[in-house]
Amino acid sequence: MAEVARAVTHARVLKIALPIVISNATVPILGAVDTGVVGQLGAAAPIGAVGIGAVIITGVYWIFGFLRMGTTGLTSQAQGAGQTGEVAALLTRALMIGFAGGLAFIALQVPVFWAAFQISPASEEVETLAREYMAIRVWSAPAMIALFGMTGWLIAQERTRAVLLLQIAMNGINILLDLWFVLGLDWGVAGVARATVIAEWGGLLLGFWFCRDAFAVPAWCDWPRVFDRERLKNMASVNGDILLRSLMLQIIFISFLFWGSDFGDVTLAANQVLLQFLSITAHALDGFAFAAEALVGQAFGARSVAHLRRGALLTSMWGVVVCVALAIAFATFGGVLIDLMAKAPEVQQEARNYLIYMALAPILGLAAYMLDGVFIGATRTRDMRNMMALSLLVYVVAALLLAPSMGNHGLWLALLISFVARGVTLGLRYPALERAATNLTDLTKSPSIL
Repeated sequence: MAEVARAVTHARVLKIALPIVISNATVPILGAVDTGVVGQLGAAAPIGAVGIGAVIITGVYWIFGFLRMGTTGLTSQAQGAGQTGEVAALLTRALMIGFAGGLAFIALQVPVFWAAFQISPASEEVETLAREYMAIRVWSAPAMIALFGMTGWLIAQERTRAVLLLQIAMNGINILLDLWFVLGLDWGVAGVARATVIAEWGGLLLGFWFCRDAFAVPAWCDWPRVFDRERLKNMASVNGDILLRSLMLQIIFISFLFWGSDFGDVTLAANQVLLQFLSITAHALDGFAFAAEALVGQAFGARSVAHLRRGALLTSMWGVVVCVALAIAFATFGGVLIDLMAKAPEVQQEARNYLIYMALAPILGLAAYMLDGVFIGATRTRDMRNMMALSLLVYVVAALLLAPSMGNHGLWLALLISFVARGVTLGLRYPALERAATNLTDLTKSPSIL
């Protein structure tokens, strides 16, 4: 109860959110350095190989994103309920899932990589180099996937400064080793991969140090608790729902790109550029969504509707500030951003035709982004899954109705309608979330099993 007893203030929200915002801002830097370093080799193939290899590896890692979200929700609830032993046990479970997932990826790398190149074929030279890159990168999969769970565990306890330091340390090590291995030792694409592997295992070791207090509690290795059937079943249910929800969200964006390809290569390229605006919005809001996860989860665990509501309200207020600022920035400087991302004049002009949707997207998507954080914190993941299914259906219907007559404008409208549908449907389920916070019989969605 100690965490929830603290007042939920703007300062507390910002203390959680700002390190995540800064951490997200560092992510593109590493990609730029990787590209810049291999670009010094004087050939196009290494750049393409690192690019496509990183996309494939990251795509597989994305599947395990549920581990970060599920761990945050469950741990924040245990924290709010004062269950110190369960907090430690949840870290053990998350690490075990992460290591198991990483080992499974290593074991299945051959068919996974084969399937990836069947879906997205490349030239023989690029594919050869990409396979060399991925064959090295795959060996850090256990570390990277385990870090998802570790990051979620730290966020649940509002220790986002540690998350920021982890990101800075990993990126710093990676960049320094990139420069040494590629430019100094002339290891080429393999050097970029080895630098990343060392950085990711180093990040895991640093993460263990940040989580050392959990290992001071005997419960982290209380195996009857760690392998308790009800707790494992609950964790599997939460993570499974989040995975299905995330897959449906990916279906929306992937189908958006495929539908957009029907309007020609220029429109497809313009849509790809414009999707980066949505990525910027998501990264900017992550910090406040994560704050909602932690604060709502702790309040849910303590069964404090007042703290739950205030946590949801304050984090959303900051979300409004961010989204309004982004909408103004996109409307004012969107053309400049487009010109930075695309050099072809026809793509630049085509992208400008849809800039209005970029200005609307942060505002229309705000409720969906923030309610995702609220529902993850409360582990109302079944509602997230079901409302995403409804939103996917709304998107498909809207696209089928609007795209034939309005072209790419109709497609963008359908995407924005899906954002609104997610926000509205989750909003309609919010009263049930508050009721569940005090419902002792709601076994799978309450900390009563902690």
